[in-house]
Amino acid sequence: MAIEGPLKELGIHDVFHLLDLGSETGELTVTSRLRRNEGTIYFEEGAVVHAVIGSNPHPLGEVLLRGGRIGEADLQRARGMQHRGDSRRLGEILVDIGALSQEDLDRYVQQQIAEVVFEIMSWREGYFTFTDGPLEGLPVEAKVRLPGSSLLLEAARRIEEWSRIAAKIPHLGLVPELAPPTRAETGRLELLSVEWEILAAADGERDLRDISTAVRRSEFDVARAVFGLASAGVLVLEERPSPDGVEQPIGGSLEDVIEQIERALEEGDLDAAERWADQARSRYPDAAAVAMLHGRLALLQGDAMAAEHEFRKALRLDPLLAQAHLLLGDALARQGRFGEATEWWERWLTVASHADEESADTVRVREAIRAAQTLSTFLRPHDD
Repeated sequence: MAIEGPLKELGIHDVFHLLDLGSETGELTVTSRLRRNEGTIYFEEGAVVHAVIGSNPHPLGEVLLRGGRIGEADLQRARGMQHRGDSRRLGEILVDIGALSQEDLDRYVQQQIAEVVFEIMSWREGYFTFTDGPLEGLPVEAKVRLPGSSLLLEAARRIEEWSRIAAKIPHLGLVPELAPPTRAETGRLELLSVEWEILAAADGERDLRDISTAVRRSEFDVARAVFGLASAGVLVLEERPSPDGVEQPIGGSLEDVIEQIERALEEGDLDAAERWADQARSRYPDAAAVAMLHGRLALLQGDAMAAEHEFRKALRLDPLLAQAHLLLGDALARQGRFGEATEWWERWLTVASHADEESADTVRVREAIRAAQTLSTFLRPHDD
């Protein structure tokens, strides 16, 4: 199965779901113009066996050093052997010289590959290409096999954590700066190594995406660390001015904000809608209408899993929100979960019982239910 297309039409989570369901073997390459980056994930029968990324590549030596599994002297010794002509991979050399056990190497290679995968899975824009075929000559440090379903579950957990982080960090274009000192501050800062690295890189010019590249850590790890530093009052976050020097924040009541974002969506300006929706979340983190906007944006960008998360959040905040039932069904159907989609569409028909039987939404939902039931029957395993 060879597929390709923009992520706004088929989100990366949906691509993973397809490759996992089909037990596909081949290479998935994703290119992001926004990040000026490219990553490749290698699948074998639906499982991930290797992954590389151009910028912010999570090199194994640095991962092991940061994790305290090897010392600087061991790393330099192994690299020196490579420079003198040793053709073995770095991990193999570290195991051979006794600096690392094979078990530790396997675990850290798995962690390294997973972090690359999660970095790529966080992209909402870009273009993907999957080329099927046998994998040959992969430069792997250790044998790794990560089930696609497990990666999707972890990605869902990270989406949940992102929603908490978004209360302070609605987008990665924010510029962190050291907070001004106060007289009340005493004692020493007890920080993790990633937090010290971020503080050193926070020069008042770099945004969070730039800092992620500078410290060679994932956007998720940087955002999570900055969230903690900002919550502790160590950093303050500022919006980067627009190119013309004029900032255009949203304003007014929640209703005014939603109207402004709706207008941007009608005009097809997804960038403005997403920027304002992020600002709306920072101001109204517990508004069901804001979760709905984020869910609709995720659907437009082809990220059905993120859309599902947002619509479920909207329903937790307002269980009778009819449109959330409808769109949650759409998000589930895009993931191939037709049985669940049918349940939510039928709930919409109940919640929106006042809807005109001849309305476009009602007709579409009834047709979708019939199609989903047909597909579920067709895809159900049959005994020969």
